[in-house]
Amino acid sequence: MPVASILSAITDLLTSLIGDQGLYAVFGLMLLDAVFPAASEVVMVYSGAVAAGAFAGQDVVLLGYGFESGAPAYVAMAGAGTIGYTIGSLLGWWIGARGGRPFLERRGRWLHLSEHKLERAERWFERWESWAVLLGRLTPVVRSFVSIPAGLFRAPLGRYTLLTLIGSGIWCFALAGVGWWFGSNWEDFHHAFRYVDYAIAAAVAVGIAVLVWKLRRRRRAALDTR
Repeated sequence: MPVASILSAITDLLTSLIGDQGLYAVFGLMLLDAVFPAASEVVMVYSGAVAAGAFAGQDVVLLGYGFESGAPAYVAMAGAGTIGYTIGSLLGWWIGARGGRPFLERRGRWLHLSEHKLERAERWFERWESWAVLLGRLTPVVRSFVSIPAGLFRAPLGRYTLLTLIGSGIWCFALAGVGWWFGSNWEDFHHAFRYVDYAIAAAVAVGIAVLVWKLRRRRRAALDTR
């Protein structure tokens, strides 16, 4: 299956989850995104469109209480994303602090944290110190790889939590605001940005090609040394 088709299928899955489960899906997906990329951009933009009442039958409900479409629903959706992401970030911090470097060296690949990424994260924290958390939360892709290294390098928990809350709040409210603004024009908006999907697909394809090339080069080097 082409990579672009896979990305489209993932987008459809995420939007279906949000349409069916509303706040609960936004909370859960953003919690996951704090330690593993879960397309937070799509999640929050679509949640904003739902909050605007763009889709019939997709209401914003929490424990039986329905939020009125517009500002109340928007605040609820963005708030769910912010809280979910913050809790997920605390979980990530705990994993890094408890597991330490040996655990991440053994299991980091399952969390997309290679030794190279850990070294980059360490340089990031050495350069920016606690502000690395806030900057990371506002940087696409990077934001999902901040939580565990923050625990590993013992970022002060109180400051880490506060900066994460601020950064995730800015991210969630801004992206949900984009979705709310476009509202019923979601389909046109999504179609216009389909080229972004293709760009991502191309980047993934290039990344895979580079990985295969490196593996082959290592294998050849190993054979030459025998």
